[in-house]
Amino acid sequence: MRTFLATALCLAATVTATGCGATVEKPADAKSSAVTLTNCGREVTYDKVPERVVTNDVGITELMFALGLEDRMAGFAMPDDKGDLAGVPWKDGYEKVKWLSKDQLTKENVLDARADLVFAGWNYGFREDGGFTPEALRKLGIPSYVLTESCRNGRTDSSRGIMPPLDALYADLTNLGKLFGVEQRAAALIADFKKQVAQVRAKAPKGAERPKVFLYDSGQDQPFTSGRFAAPEQIISEAGGTNVTHDVADSWTTVGWETVVERDPDVIVICDYGDVSAERKREFLLSYGPLRNVSAVRHQRIFVLDYVDLVESPRNPSAIARLGTYLRSVAGRS
Repeated sequence: MRTFLATALCLAATVTATGCGATVEKPADAKSSAVTLTNCGREVTYDKVPERVVTNDVGITELMFALGLEDRMAGFAMPDDKGDLAGVPWKDGYEKVKWLSKDQLTKENVLDARADLVFAGWNYGFREDGGFTPEALRKLGIPSYVLTESCRNGRTDSSRGIMPPLDALYADLTNLGKLFGVEQRAAALIADFKKQVAQVRAKAPKGAERPKVFLYDSGQDQPFTSGRFAAPEQIISEAGGTNVTHDVADSWTTVGWETVVERDPDVIVICDYGDVSAERKREFLLSYGPLRNVSAVRHQRIFVLDYVDLVESPRNPSAIARLGTYLRSVAGRS
């Protein structure tokens, strides 16, 4: 984790000064010519470089911070249950940018912030309920950018995900780099993230030794988990495990406990956030009768990652490294 933080801080230093052997890259001027990007499978043209971006949720906000774009932000919205923000590499960003709301964005706080771009995602701010959609914002003259992990894929009205999760992360960094004129900075981040992931992959268990892993977000009647288009899919696979819900063509979704029992995961990863603590989630899993014969429960192999580790964010490579260390310690055990 220290190596990840040091690298990220070094990259962030290129925002204002030359350091760590990097060259300063000045963000594009707001009067630069229009930029056309492919977002959620369609071309979107932005007439100018945004200067008052508003973001929704921690992972999206930290994508901006990781690119050194806090000076282009008018604020962010996120709950206050996202852990110790003072300890992250982008602490300065949180200190500089206004915390607009501890709930989701609304038209009102976007307008109050005089936003010229809303960066959010479906179920990460954008929602039909309440009419907070890119189309509704467009009618107000406010452009949007949709988090790629959250792109709707057309399988159902609500299913999400159009590409592998790390590809989604790299696509958004590339697009943001182009939009804000920090393409070198984005390319450096992507190259560093790919290097970190490759180092973990090289040491990961192979074949039958790869532990089967279930991601538990929340829920008692039915578990909320992740399919193959949410970040945990590749966090698990690159770390050396196999996501037991890989066949679910969605990002974050609900399955039945019978699926978990049938697929008998060797490890359960808890997503730590919300009103129910990770410890209470762990107690529930270990005491829930239908799971008593599941390998992860019998051997108490439960690993905790933070919410922001498990949604698309610049913390994904660090999460892969930490989970990889744990999976290597249990690989091959029955």
